[in-house]
Amino acid sequence: IWIWRLMPKLLLAAGGTGGHMFPAQALAEILKGRGWNIAMITDARGAKHTSRIPADQIIQVQAATISPRNPLKAIRGIFKLAKGTSQAKSFMSDWRPDVVAGFGGYPAFPAMRAAQGMNIPTLIHEQNAVLGRVNRVFASKARYVVSGFELLEKLPTNAQHVHLGNPLRQQIIEAIPDQYNPPNTKINLLILGGSLGARIVSEVVPQAVAELPEELRKRLNVVQQTREESLDFARDIYKTAGVSAVCEPFFSDVQGYLAEAHYIIARAGASSVSEISAMGKPALYVPLKIAMDDHQTKNGEAYKRLNAADILPESMFTPELVKTTLENRLNDSNWLSSAARIAKQHSRPDAATQLADLVASMVPNA
Repeated sequence: IWIWRLMPKLLLAAGGTGGHMFPAQALAEILKGRGWNIAMITDARGAKHTSRIPADQIIQVQAATISPRNPLKAIRGIFKLAKGTSQAKSFMSDWRPDVVAGFGGYPAFPAMRAAQGMNIPTLIHEQNAVLGRVNRVFASKARYVVSGFELLEKLPTNAQHVHLGNPLRQQIIEAIPDQYNPPNTKINLLILGGSLGARIVSEVVPQAVAELPEELRKRLNVVQQTREESLDFARDIYKTAGVSAVCEPFFSDVQGYLAEAHYIIARAGASSVSEISAMGKPALYVPLKIAMDDHQTKNGEAYKRLNAADILPESMFTPELVKTTLENRLNDSNWLSSAARIAKQHSRPDAATQLADLVASMVPNA
């Protein structure tokens, strides 16, 4: 018991999507391996994503999104966040964490509000190239604001900003290939629609591929994450076009497909962009139009500026333009190799370890 009490304690606070949960998971894996005690605070939605997080305790508190467009809902949301903050404070008074690390999303709000009110050291990790709304509230008082991208918009001037990159899950890191081999006879094309799937990606890409010249279509091996309701549509088009394709709503072993891909079409969520660049892969990014502060466009632009990726906004993501992009890129081995090399050079595969070191530095004698 005496030894257990000496172990440092980290409380994770994260929202209800994979984009917030994956970095929290990566940090927890490393610090758990170093003997830390880990707990997590989230809400009911976030609790569904916690099965792989090595936390000793998962605490559910009340949380809600606050939208100024709906005053009644906003008032209810404020009461829920106040209740959640009270729940978080009660847990922290008992458990006494050394550090609270917030990864964004409204479910992180109660823990961060309680921690800063109790003068517990806090750290924020922002996955995107634009500081999220919840993280903005707590950035000024946090010991560090760690960013996934070098440029971080909407950062308060007095915040202590550190760029480390986005922590990657261990299974991604272990699958990173040594080098990029440009396509020879076969071309592996991987299409990912993000954690929620994407109708536009699910349906436009098969139509674009079907329009490619026959000699290019014959060389393609397509693996596509496809929305359930678009599966038959996508499979039928690929079959008619004579293209070898695997279409599924979800891939549990996505790291294997990432490692083998020659070219990737994906949403520009922070985790996707970070994983694709760490793998050293050229990509076409399709930013989610409704993303807060258009952060997905900013995420993708980091690699477009380096000529390691292309971006097509949803308004331009048509079969004709996707077909043209594919034809130009897949026939240009020099660009594919150059983009792959640049993407990998600018990735941060050691971000999780560096973040763990930074958290440890906040605890004397950790």
